[in-house]
Amino acid sequence: MRKSENEERLDHMEHVITLTMNPSIDISSAVGQVVADRKLRCGPSARGPGGGGINVSRAIGKLGGTSSALYPAGGALGEMLDGFMEREGIAYRSIFTEGSTRENITILEESTGRQFRFGMTGPTLKEEEWRQCLKVLSYLSPKPGYIVASGSLPPGVPEDFYARVADVASQLGARLIVDTSGEPLRFALQAGVYLLKPNVREMKDLVGHEIGNEFELEDSARELIGKGGTETIVVSLGAEGALLVSGDGCEHVRAPSVPVRSVVGAGDSMVAGIVLGLARRKELGEAVSFGVAAGAAAVMSPGTGLCCRGDTERLFRQVVINEHASLKGE
Repeated sequence: MRKSENEERLDHMEHVITLTMNPSIDISSAVGQVVADRKLRCGPSARGPGGGGINVSRAIGKLGGTSSALYPAGGALGEMLDGFMEREGIAYRSIFTEGSTRENITILEESTGRQFRFGMTGPTLKEEEWRQCLKVLSYLSPKPGYIVASGSLPPGVPEDFYARVADVASQLGARLIVDTSGEPLRFALQAGVYLLKPNVREMKDLVGHEIGNEFELEDSARELIGKGGTETIVVSLGAEGALLVSGDGCEHVRAPSVPVRSVVGAGDSMVAGIVLGLARRKELGEAVSFGVAAGAAAVMSPGTGLCCRGDTERLFRQVVINEHASLKGE
């Protein structure tokens, strides 16, 4: 198990912990036009750390906050990932794995402005490796106030893994925020979490029926909350912002209009803004507004860039909230 050079940072910055079970090295480049069956000459490439929770920690840092990242890593790419985290000044703890950390690729087609995103599967984790992640999480000291479990699960990790994380969070007295999809999301909901951040497609999968408009989306979120699996649902709506639903009411948090350069990292930036706001003891509605601003700021960054603090704070003042009911955060 590797640790960052300054262990004390990890020991004293545990208010927010991010968990990334399928981290990556993200490669971004550009090509004039994507054409099948031809060798394409790309421009200069850039590499950086990736994976849901890692990006949340990175975005929190860009917003002026602090967090610690926990993730499995292996091979030369795992060592590269640790190096990136060191250089960005993010407290981390990586769990050694025999399988090598994956790579993801994002290619910008310059002629159209479209992005092509290729996500690799990731290494197969052994049972002792994913169980070690849970063990390290369960023995964190001081105990975290928030745990963010974000991203896909690699092969070898059971689909109920985030449900197991929910059990650990409950034992620690931490609030769990989950951003994933498919069966891992369903299992997490069954176990009980504080906040879910699905998109509309993921909401359809959870409730098992089509959702035609915002009112049906609100009803679907209330249906899930009523079953007791989560206290809060923040449905990301892309350029439209987010729909915030809790036991206290519903708000449509509308994102300001911004020039779109890349959608990569927008969701992770939104989660970062939300959890940072909550960690700073902001009201729920205000925290989600800050998250929407962070997501909007991220799409203004090219490639695999995340939000920046200046843009986020400026856009935060432009966020518009339409209330469906009285909503009071905690």
